[in-house]
Amino acid sequence: MPDDIHDPGRKRPNGALEADILAALHRAGTPLTAGEVVDRLSRRLSYSTVVTVLSRLHTKRLLDRAQRGRAYAYSPATDESGLAARRMQGVLDELPDREAVLTHFVANLPAADEHLLRQLLAADAADAADTAPTAEGRD
Repeated sequence: MPDDIHDPGRKRPNGALEADILAALHRAGTPLTAGEVVDRLSRRLSYSTVVTVLSRLHTKRLLDRAQRGRAYAYSPATDESGLAARRMQGVLDELPDREAVLTHFVANLPAADEHLLRQLLAADAADAADTAPTAEGRD
């Protein structure tokens, strides 16, 4: 088992620590304090490292938190698919050419995923048409 406390020079991939902590919170199914997260992680991390990551995830609005005694208890703001969608939105928000990103994304989708995406977009368009104001309802 990796021992991050005693190997401070060990470089983790970007986001790996956040992903581990988010996964622990999802598995828990209930809000956890930083100390409880430390206890549930498969790797040894310092309490202060976990507090820092939890705070950053809360700032990114990926976690909700509530006061529990003198500490905060954290829970995921959404389920795993919602988190993935937020990450995808974040990538789009970071890059200036959204059309190019989306074009490459769709071009590289497997056929079944592209079909599913087209179905979802068609259903969304139909929902929008159903809720659009009619000519009689406009002033």
